[in-house]
Amino acid sequence: MTSTTRRAREKAAVHGRILDAARALFAREGVESVSMRKIAAAIDYTPAALYVHFNDKEDLIRAICRHDFRVLQVEQQKVAAAVADPVERIRRIGMAICRFAAAHPNHYRFMFMTAKSDVEPAPEDLARAGDPEQDSYAYFVELCRQAIRAGRIRSDLTDAHLVAQTFWAAIHGAIALHITFADDPWVHLRPLSTRARVVVECAIEGLTRGAAAPAPAGPRRAVGRARA
Repeated sequence: MTSTTRRAREKAAVHGRILDAARALFAREGVESVSMRKIAAAIDYTPAALYVHFNDKEDLIRAICRHDFRVLQVEQQKVAAAVADPVERIRRIGMAICRFAAAHPNHYRFMFMTAKSDVEPAPEDLARAGDPEQDSYAYFVELCRQAIRAGRIRSDLTDAHLVAQTFWAAIHGAIALHITFADDPWVHLRPLSTRARVVVECAIEGLTRGAAAPAPAGPRRAVGRARA
């Protein structure tokens, strides 16, 4: 291993430690309550060391979002690529998001349950918005759009964003209960995997009731090329 490669790996490892520490603090205490100094203290670094990797706290928040949403995007694409049926793709993505949240509660809490409205997206991130190949939300909306076009969604639901957001709201509720009340002695929650299956099936049933049956399997189109 060359010295350049070793330094690059060491820098990446430190970068990852900073992201992990900041994510956990932001999720637990809120973005506004956490300073760069507090993040540095959590990993026994000096504040100056953090500024070698990030320009400021906003830059750090953007880096966490960029990393975590990319991880979720890759997982969504992986489970959706295994099947051609658009409704089955939606079902599998719902379960994949629940598994992601169970495995990475701090990631999910920071991504979807932590206010960060004061942080403006970077121009390079805004350039990816709406591209199903790079934007996890746009990817899921495109799958819902394909299901609508295939006649698999109720005829009164023609807005792909509404379909996506309704399904997302259902699974987010199950996940939020898990993250918030998993250790609550008064609420005996059933396992997330069990509740997730019921929630996903109920959401699918509500969105597809009365729609057409699945069409015969055929060639699968790439999501990124299926937009109107």
